[in-house]
Amino acid sequence: MLNIIRKLQKTVISSGRQFSTITSQLTSTTEEKRSPFNNTCIRPFREIWVENVDTPEQKNLEIIELHPEIYATMPRVDIIHENIDWQRKYRFVSYAHTKTRNEVRGGGRKPWPQKGGGRARHGSIRSPLFKGGGVIHGPRSPTTHFYMLPYFTRVLGLTSTLSVKLAQDDLHVIKDLNIPTDEPKFLQDLIKERCWGPSCLFVDDLDIIPENIALAMEDLGHVNFVPVYGLNVYMMLKHETLILTKSAALTIQEKLLQQLNKNDGRAVMKRFRPNQ
Repeated sequence: MLNIIRKLQKTVISSGRQFSTITSQLTSTTEEKRSPFNNTCIRPFREIWVENVDTPEQKNLEIIELHPEIYATMPRVDIIHENIDWQRKYRFVSYAHTKTRNEVRGGGRKPWPQKGGGRARHGSIRSPLFKGGGVIHGPRSPTTHFYMLPYFTRVLGLTSTLSVKLAQDDLHVIKDLNIPTDEPKFLQDLIKERCWGPSCLFVDDLDIIPENIALAMEDLGHVNFVPVYGLNVYMMLKHETLILTKSAALTIQEKLLQQLNKNDGRAVMKRFRPNQ
């Protein structure tokens, strides 16, 4: 009898252990399925050719790697729209102006006596109740529409726009801005041969550009230049093609990575989820 009881106890214990292992495996698989985002995935670096500008014909010189957090993020269209709306409004000043009852000419005399006429009592014909009177709560000039967009919204707007430009093949990297001549026709032929679109924005890490390309851009209204510290979302979307020098592309990458990985900004960036 004791042997039978001991055998039953062993079978119950072994079956309980098997059940616990099965349940643990099921919970682990369900937890893996429930996680909607895989944060452990590593996105590869984006590779892009560095082109020449000394001849209209394209020559690929070398390949550089661009960081995926800057040039290959999931674009946030809402963040890009917020940046564009902010850039359009922060310099706008409204000059709409209306006069109050104190500023309208006339109306110093009481229109009729207070009592005895059977009409409502009034003290001036320039009251807002009268035609030609003052305006209540009307616009007063000058009124600025300036407001400050949050810092990380501006940073994420830059990374989203750069990623969109690269994904649409509208971002190109060149060696430098040293073209052999200052003739605008050479720059036009260069843009036409490379199929860079009707408008181009050149970006360099320095605000002093070579003389030849500066003179060639003077008569071309659709070709512009901006240094790295002046690059913004509105200018990148206004132009069809974004052309970065090699030093500018690496400088933008370094500066934005530094801002995205700031110690005081990691908690804030969790709300935006740029990797999803």
